[in-house]
Amino acid sequence: MDEICVVTTVVDARSVADVLAAAAVAGRLAACAQVGGQVDSTYWWRSGMETSTEWSVQFKTAPDRLAALLDQIRVSHPYEVPEILVSRMESGNPDYTTWVYEHTRS
Repeated sequence: MDEICVVTTVVDARSVADVLAAAAVAGRLAACAQVGGQVDSTYWWRSGMETSTEWSVQFKTAPDRLAALLDQIRVSHPYEVPEILVSRMESGNPDYTTWVYEHTRS
């Protein structure tokens, strides 16, 4: 039980980021969620290059809650093709890992 998952996505408005973060934590799918400041993203979309301002959201969860969290993000995300990145991380603090596990349970 020394592993946690960090899930990251970006959305087009701070209010949307706040809703995704709150829903995941309230539903016990993530122990915490952090909304990061604005980032400027440049990417290809529909045969053209675009640049837009986005907000990042980072969720911390237990591995056994990952699939449910990903499902919720996919359903709630406003983008047609959302970026959802998953990193499996070894926690450097066993107390933090325990906290993540405890707070992703009903």
